[in-house]
Amino acid sequence: EVAPPLGVVDAARQLWSQGALQPNLLISLQRVVEGLGVGLIIGVVLAAISGLFWLGEDLLDPVIQAARAVPILGLVPLAIIWFGVGELPKIFLIALGSTFSIYINTLAGIRGVDSKLVEAGQTFGLKGWGLVRRVILPGALPSFLVGLRFALVGSWLIVIVAEEINAQSGIGYLIMQAQTTNRTDIMMMGLGIYAILGLLTDALVRLLERRLLSWRRGFTGA
Repeated sequence: EVAPPLGVVDAARQLWSQGALQPNLLISLQRVVEGLGVGLIIGVVLAAISGLFWLGEDLLDPVIQAARAVPILGLVPLAIIWFGVGELPKIFLIALGSTFSIYINTLAGIRGVDSKLVEAGQTFGLKGWGLVRRVILPGALPSFLVGLRFALVGSWLIVIVAEEINAQSGIGYLIMQAQTTNRTDIMMMGLGIYAILGLLTDALVRLLERRLLSWRRGFTGA
């Protein structure tokens, strides 16, 4: 039986008053932040190598594309074997999923920079890192932010499963415990928290996008 909305709210209020919701919520947030941070750094570095150098793309891109075709959740058993049952496998899975989203979109952004802008920058004496910083990176920024939005959504999807496997804390752990006692109200509460957190983090990136891309003029809707 699915719990009614008021029952879900009551379950959240009860867990909050007991002090059980806050620490688990913070732990889930910490896992996403750590995994996303690692994935962001790796994804940007790999995209820069592949996007700025043809040799880098020839060497890295086929490997990354092949790895991307492997289901992330299918790596859960291997992650446990490699890293044990602590925090590392959870961070690893989130970081891996984030890396692919950041890499694909940032690479597309770098390679999508208008060649005329590059030529104009070279005409004004820009070369090397100056050309990358002044022309290529600003041109690739919109695609990077799209990748960041995908990475955030993917992180919350991955952490749901990661926290239900050999976890002793987190919102996913609460959902797993509620499943054993048939507490559908707590299960729905956990899923609702994931949805709200995903919405809030996406809104944060969209706000960041409006601030960083204020110079860009594009179609805003009819």
